[in-house]
Amino acid sequence: MKILVIGGGGREHALAWVLAGDSRQPELFCAPGNAGTAALGTNLDIAATDVDALVDWAREDRPDLTVVGPEAPLCLGVVDRFATEGLRAFGPRRDAAQLEGSKSFAKDIMRSAGVPTAWAKTFTDPDDAKRCVRERGAPIVIKADGLAAGKGVAVCESVEDAEEALDAALGQRRFGDAGASVLVEEFMAGEEASILALVDGKSMILLPSSQDHKRAFDGDNGPNTGGMGAYSPAPVITPALWPDIRDTVLQPTIDELNRRGISFKGVLYAGLMITESGPKVVEYNVRFGDPEAQCVLPRLKGDLIPVLEACIDGTVRDDMLESIDNACVCVVMAAGGYPGAYAKGSPIHGLDEANAIDRVRVFHAGTRIDGGQAVTAGGRVLGVTASGADLDEALNRAYAGVERITFAGAQYRADIGSRARAGSPR
Repeated sequence: MKILVIGGGGREHALAWVLAGDSRQPELFCAPGNAGTAALGTNLDIAATDVDALVDWAREDRPDLTVVGPEAPLCLGVVDRFATEGLRAFGPRRDAAQLEGSKSFAKDIMRSAGVPTAWAKTFTDPDDAKRCVRERGAPIVIKADGLAAGKGVAVCESVEDAEEALDAALGQRRFGDAGASVLVEEFMAGEEASILALVDGKSMILLPSSQDHKRAFDGDNGPNTGGMGAYSPAPVITPALWPDIRDTVLQPTIDELNRRGISFKGVLYAGLMITESGPKVVEYNVRFGDPEAQCVLPRLKGDLIPVLEACIDGTVRDDMLESIDNACVCVVMAAGGYPGAYAKGSPIHGLDEANAIDRVRVFHAGTRIDGGQAVTAGGRVLGVTASGADLDEALNRAYAGVERITFAGAQYRADIGSRARAGSPR
């Protein structure tokens, strides 16, 4: 069996690692991949967003299954293009990918479906948006409507901060076309959690819960990033919440899309705020989270390929996947300066020593091979991931792995999982 994985981050290395362990023993190709995926298959010199080149390669090499990692190619319609060529690809088509590609579209779906979420209004004019902010007061949230690599959200403690965020998005166009329109959104108090569901258009399988750490520095300080670490499970998601999440959040969303003639097949990721009145949607994503995938995928038991195929075929069943009763943690090691400007090309040392620790797996994100040596090639460089009987054991292993790895300017958060340390895995 031949499988193409589109993308080159930690999520894609984690996916390739799980797929490589499948009983079918597939031949793997990754576009573009990284230094980690190169050890599992063949990296292709094709950008994840170069849909024409991806289609050309697939037309010639005919992969049996393509798994799309990042949101950008999904929003560009890569799954639609592959389907036109008679190729099977896991992920939502372009119309369904709007759930992540446009926050305004996602809000409209949620409002129509009665899904609990924050009040929000969309603006293209900065003066109109600022008037709204002054009327509603702070704290308040400003969000770029389009794809901004996880960095288009500003949680503003004051009206002045919100006005600065609006100027950055609408005036300075910091996020390019993604910030041509913005949402002014109600601030929700609570604890965040991530829920991933594998969806076949109508039915779904819920994966283990997780919690991401978006802020760059310890104590949830600093700017937003694409994610500085994650852990699974998230104790804030109690057993009593699961039916509520399925029946009031995920299923109504899928049903509303179907009512509009849009069939969602792939990963539906609900970023939730667990408030005093229950779970509310912060945002939807349409792919595996990163770094969440790095701590959720290792907790799955059995083969993943049949489940991905069932999502494409519309034959998903609840009993197709089981999760391991353990905990898993991913600590991101980033380049100095991330999420701002950072250097590339620094040699990475200690990878073998970290991987030698029991139940530790280092997933590569921003890396490449230069003269036989793994070097840095992105902002988030590595995801040091570890499993344990409980969260403390997993954390101890993950940070032991982090201590063995060095590269110039390396930075990481020392408090991943701190909110859950008093809790217990569920």
